[in-house]
Amino acid sequence: MRAKASSIYGAKGETGSVGTTFSIDGHVLNVPKPVPALYLVATPIGNLADITLRALETLAGADFIACEDTRITHRLTERYAISAQLMPYHEHNAAAARPKILEKLAQGASVALVSDAGTPLISDPGFKLVREACAAGHQVIAIPGPSSVLTALSVAALPTDRFFFEGFLPSRQTARRTRLAELARIDATLVLFESGNRVQDTLADLAEIMGTRHAAICRELTKLHEEITRAPVAELAKKTAELETRGEFVLVIGPPPADAGVMSENELDEMLRSSLERDSVKDAVAHAVELSGRPRREIYARALELAKQGRGTDGED
Repeated sequence: MRAKASSIYGAKGETGSVGTTFSIDGHVLNVPKPVPALYLVATPIGNLADITLRALETLAGADFIACEDTRITHRLTERYAISAQLMPYHEHNAAAARPKILEKLAQGASVALVSDAGTPLISDPGFKLVREACAAGHQVIAIPGPSSVLTALSVAALPTDRFFFEGFLPSRQTARRTRLAELARIDATLVLFESGNRVQDTLADLAEIMGTRHAAICRELTKLHEEITRAPVAELAKKTAELETRGEFVLVIGPPPADAGVMSENELDEMLRSSLERDSVKDAVAHAVELSGRPRREIYARALELAKQGRGTDGED
């Protein structure tokens, strides 16, 4: 039995002449016009058949669809014969586009916000638009659906009772390793996004900092060449030369073992080396004390030793 949608859709007779139908396998379906609001519509992360009926109804009935890349969203609207007007909204034009969208909402329009794939706002633009729409008193409605975060978690064969979504790591190795050392202290499964051109470097850094943990590399989720590889991080890192780097990656890393309350010496050294490249000994020690669970005196002595080694390597007095 279909759930009632009277809270967000107008009466049957309110449908307009444009953008109020969609098609599935040649069957044209009429939809009511949504009430004026900003709709956050989740779209497929790969397989276009993963779109929900509610999402199709919302996209077809909306006055405008705000999207990151109109070319990508056009593939979806073309597949389902949706004729709503597309307007770009991405990180490069957001400051200029946001007031225009808010103006359309103020005029009584219904606007659907989509990302290129998955749920809007998750490592994608949209937060400021939602915040300002709420502040202006406009209704904001989520149309849930696909998410690469939850999809990867469900197939990784790792604990899902608690997880921490990090998104993309810093691109520079020093900053990336520092952040990974911080993430290593979190008692939860970790979910990371990574690009194909950096995934091998990231796995190498993960192996040094969290090498014993079990993990999963999820590539091209829901697409034709979907591939899930599960193994300890160190083992995955050893096979990076064989890794197909084309496509989009979600990395899932299991939580630390129960006895991992204190950072190992190798983890401590890695953290200190990364911190000393940009911070003073004092700041590096303070950072390590907070995260490592080791005594300050021990950390300070080790930081001095590593700092001395670094100066010797650089040829400094």
